[in-house]
Amino acid sequence: MRWWKIAGLAGLAGVAATGAVIARAERKRRAYTPDEIRGRLHERLAEAATKPELEDPA
Repeated sequence: MRWWKIAGLAGLAGVAATGAVIARAERKRRAYTPDEIRGRLHERLAEAATKPELEDPA
């Protein structure tokens, strides 16, 4: 039954690591000011508008 403990601890460590990664990403996302977000959205829109669209073969 010892391997169950090891598997459980490994799963717990995986959940904790995933939570840490998500928390770091959330802090990074919340660090943007509204003007920075607006600017990035405008950049993405301009980039999408300049890319040629693929033709539908159907």
